[in-house]
Amino acid sequence: MTLTTDAPAIPDRVARPWFMLAVLLLGQFMALLDVTVVNVAMTDIRTDLHASGAALQLVVSGYTVGYAMLLITGARLGELFGRRRLFVTGVLAFTGCSLLCGFAPDPTTLIVARIAQGAGSALMMPQVISVIQAQFSGPARARALSAYTAVISVAFVSGQVFGGVLVGADLFGAGWRPIFLVNVPIGVLVAVLALRLVPGGVARAGRRLDLAGLAIAVPAVVLVVLPLVLGHETGWPVWTFVSLAAGVLLAVLFVVVERRVRDPLVDLRVLGIRGVAPGLAALATGVASYGGFLFCVALHLQAGLGETALAAGLTMAPGGIVFGVCGFFWHKLPGRVHAALTPCGYAGSAIAYALLGLSLKDGGNGGALFFAALVLFGLSMGLAFGSLMAHALTHVPLERAADASGLLTTTMQLGQVVGVATFGSLFLTLAGTSSAGAIATTLTWAAVLLLVGTGFAVVLARASR
Repeated sequence: MTLTTDAPAIPDRVARPWFMLAVLLLGQFMALLDVTVVNVAMTDIRTDLHASGAALQLVVSGYTVGYAMLLITGARLGELFGRRRLFVTGVLAFTGCSLLCGFAPDPTTLIVARIAQGAGSALMMPQVISVIQAQFSGPARARALSAYTAVISVAFVSGQVFGGVLVGADLFGAGWRPIFLVNVPIGVLVAVLALRLVPGGVARAGRRLDLAGLAIAVPAVVLVVLPLVLGHETGWPVWTFVSLAAGVLLAVLFVVVERRVRDPLVDLRVLGIRGVAPGLAALATGVASYGGFLFCVALHLQAGLGETALAAGLTMAPGGIVFGVCGFFWHKLPGRVHAALTPCGYAGSAIAYALLGLSLKDGGNGGALFFAALVLFGLSMGLAFGSLMAHALTHVPLERAADASGLLTTTMQLGQVVGVATFGSLFLTLAGTSSAGAIATTLTWAAVLLLVGTGFAVVLARASR
């Protein structure tokens, strides 16, 4: 497919870039919230729709599977057909599917709508990084990426709190349905404002859509993600390992194909740009440990200590708030320390994981040590994650923004899935004996992984200098 538009490759600077960014981040927050917001409604959905356990698992994981399908392609499609067009299309698809989720009459409809909802978010979210790369530079880009980081951290933690509030309120007697229906007015508002504020960013004439790469990338990602999100629930049957192996083989084939085509779906040469490769490696370890940490601690608080999902979310909220604040204001620190923030923050977060495990190993709620370790984690990871995003993209030129955005969003999502699957399986396996011992062991291994990430962060720090 060849595009013949004569529109410029680089859009003009918008008049109100920060208002535009706020609209983009509102859309991203809405999409990220739906990753976890459904967790608190599982009991109500089971009762209302007479859903089986497998169906409930697909309701939760279907969003991730749908999101994964278009992760790699979302940024490139935005470059080819216009970032505004893809962002608005993604928002409208997400909003329409949220409406369908809210009125779903049976589990099958809800599962299909959740998968399509995830696909809509995959079209939407990669455009945010691409627009930041195109519309901001220098210190302004660092601030924009800091806002991006803050939204990610707050959204992941606040999903359960927000969902718990809506389910508990039982608005109009609708039970669990408002957790999806609330997206509709927000999505419409975001789409209308985005049409007015976000630049088109369409491609130069002659750019092609790599259909061969697209045909390989989508099934490769799905074949890897699907067994990871369903493996433990189904007892890791043979098909999960076959699927993983097939996905890895397709990923290798994807690399071979992308190196040979003239206009690849993802230009892998972006990995040769200074700071990108170590930045993605550090990001993968950080997100994997973070995803596993959130999942396992929330599970321990609910299953092990008997807290409600809302109470568990509120328990985790202080760490998420500190994470968001530090992730937004890290650039206010003296410039001479910026390069050291990611490795030092990762090391501090590893210590926080170990302290959290120590505080919970006796079967209690952790007391003051748990709270102190949670704040230490939010402080350390907020400083680390915010500076990581900026330093990993520092040397990426505008014409490579789509490639960097696609790799970054793919790394974040796959890292989270791998973290939840790996640490979740470890925790659930050990929890049969003792939930307290399981969470202590799991957080210890999360700390070890983050120390590995610290090594990648040191390489990134050297590259950023």
